[in-house]
Amino acid sequence: MSTAKDIFKKHQAQTFPLPSCLEVESAKGSYIYDVNGKAYLDFVAGVSSCTLGHSNPIIINAVKNQLDNYTHVMVYGEYIQSPQYKLAALLADNLPESLSCTYFTNSGAEAIEGAMKLAKRTTGRSEIISCKDSYHGSTQGALSIMGNEEHKAKYRPLLPNCNHIIYNDNNSLNNITEQTAAVVIEPIQGATGFITPSNNFLQKVREKCAETGTLLIFDEIQTCYGRLGTLFGFETYDATPDILCIAKGMGGGMPIGAFIASWEMMNLLTFEPKLGHITTFGGHPINCAASLACLQHLLASDIMQKVDEKEQLFRTHLKHPKIKEIRGSGLMLSIEFEDEELAQKVVEQSLENGLILFYFLFTKTAIRITPPLTISEKEIIEGCKVIKGILDA
Repeated sequence: MSTAKDIFKKHQAQTFPLPSCLEVESAKGSYIYDVNGKAYLDFVAGVSSCTLGHSNPIIINAVKNQLDNYTHVMVYGEYIQSPQYKLAALLADNLPESLSCTYFTNSGAEAIEGAMKLAKRTTGRSEIISCKDSYHGSTQGALSIMGNEEHKAKYRPLLPNCNHIIYNDNNSLNNITEQTAAVVIEPIQGATGFITPSNNFLQKVREKCAETGTLLIFDEIQTCYGRLGTLFGFETYDATPDILCIAKGMGGGMPIGAFIASWEMMNLLTFEPKLGHITTFGGHPINCAASLACLQHLLASDIMQKVDEKEQLFRTHLKHPKIKEIRGSGLMLSIEFEDEELAQKVVEQSLENGLILFYFLFTKTAIRITPPLTISEKEIIEGCKVIKGILDA
């Protein structure tokens, strides 16, 4: 008889030659449990997605209540559905007036695709600039602006007129001109191991975009809904985008994304042509209900206010001679080691010891720490002990 692992590897498309193949039975709070009942402390949260932890009753109840009413009823934008408009209104209440209109998607990559179209429609320009070593998704448009050639080469030709600046390099900002429709940038550069902006870099990008009539798109797919201690990352770095892309953590574990702009800008997708951007399942009522519940709880609680002290707890308890550097901000941290082999051993041996860590896409010497925002101090210390024990050995 075929095992679950056999079926998984034979019939489910694989993205990585050596997946961990952890066979999940359940998940609750900061823990994932395998089919043998072993508990794994989760320092990854589905790659920044499970903001309130696993199986949080706030999310579960919102989903169940919406299931009792209706699921999918019509393609996006045709019917008035309360989970959608209530979420859009609450987002508008907590964003600048220039970011008052939300288009809901199924994922972060779709949010990026929509934002790129909106930028071209608004400016009448075609050039999109992103950062070297950036990651914005794997669909054709998002792949076109990815800043890593290794992941793009086998899929060319991609979109033309996609160019790059270098993150934290002020000189490269000269590449932004009156021909540029938009600059797409992450407040914290993700795939390279959580590189944070220095010397007011994001403000300087904002100024250059204003000077050239270029739209600034922030990819906040990983930073949104409190991961840096503020609801959105741009608040931390005091640079407001023209278009905001969010996903991952906004769903509290459910699949949803969005791109957000002014009503005037978003309304350009309504005419000439009509249906300028369409989706069937974007803004699915179940996922919007989950996102609304997640956002309401974060705003009503002190979870975001505790992010900074939890970051400091990680930094305090991860001091070790073999840890070269801890990068990032809030609960979006990267542990940098001297070499790739050590980073790999830490991830693999941590899993054996009941701790979930994960890699980055473009750097092999660092590992990711992005736990649920609800993780306790005791759990942070427990996980750090596992990491240091492996390094000591």
